[in-house]
Amino acid sequence: MPGPMKRLSVRAQNVLKELAVELNGEQPPKGNWSPSRELLRALTAERLATARNCGPHTMREIVEWAQGCGVTIKPVIPPGGSLSQMWSELIANASAGSLTSAEIAGALQRSIRRKSARIPIAFQVILVKILLSSFE
Repeated sequence: MPGPMKRLSVRAQNVLKELAVELNGEQPPKGNWSPSRELLRALTAERLATARNCGPHTMREIVEWAQGCGVTIKPVIPPGGSLSQMWSELIANASAGSLTSAEIAGALQRSIRRKSARIPIAFQVILVKILLSSFE
């Protein structure tokens, strides 16, 4: 069996079933199911971060499962480092026009997990621009 666990959780299976339909046009069976290597190769961290019902725990489980199958899914935001470093990198990405919605969601989720009440003003300006649709 691939991965550090023998079976994926029901939630992880359901997330992957939805993504299988969207990404590969596969129709997974009801009940227990293991994702194909083709699906794992098609997955990106950005896609997992924005998938319905895929929180940080489920995303980590899927990434570990894929790793056990020999498929590496790189994280949206590299783990480690300070929050201020993360915000600086995101602000630089936004200035370069390469900021993705998955990066924004990942940064906000990380900030929430670390119970940070501070979001830099420059990043708040970026969020306002996005919400007003003048950014993307």
